[in-house]
Amino acid sequence: MNIIETIEREELARLAKGKEIPDFAPGDTLQVNVKVVEGERTRVQAYEGVCIGRSGAGLNESFTVRKISYGEGVERVFPLYSPMVDSIEVVRRGKVRRAKLYYLRQRRGKKARISEKQDYTAGTGETAESVEAVESVEADTK
Repeated sequence: MNIIETIEREELARLAKGKEIPDFAPGDTLQVNVKVVEGERTRVQAYEGVCIGRSGAGLNESFTVRKISYGEGVERVFPLYSPMVDSIEVVRRGKVRRAKLYYLRQRRGKKARISEKQDYTAGTGETAESVEAVESVEADTK
């Protein structure tokens, strides 16, 4: 095995030790909690938007989140393993057919909407959320 790969793998394990990084893809709406330093004080600020792309691999992996703030599009690139990224949460899963959603830059309003991905369970015609809700109700009645 390559020495650089082993060092990178060890560093990835060290950086990701305290964090839970979910599986997400372009089109997903994310809430990224970012540590902001103001003078001597540090606070956590939420940044919520659509992931329009991921790039890189390993330690150099990053993702771009786009949101509309006061009618103006704002994009922010976050390194995945940055110490400034406190946590990442997937708000909703989007159904897209592209790896990079740069076309959203030219779209406004309803044209920029992304449909939500439906998670179906195998064999049944129900979504995973409805199956979980039925199972939790059945568990409560027992």
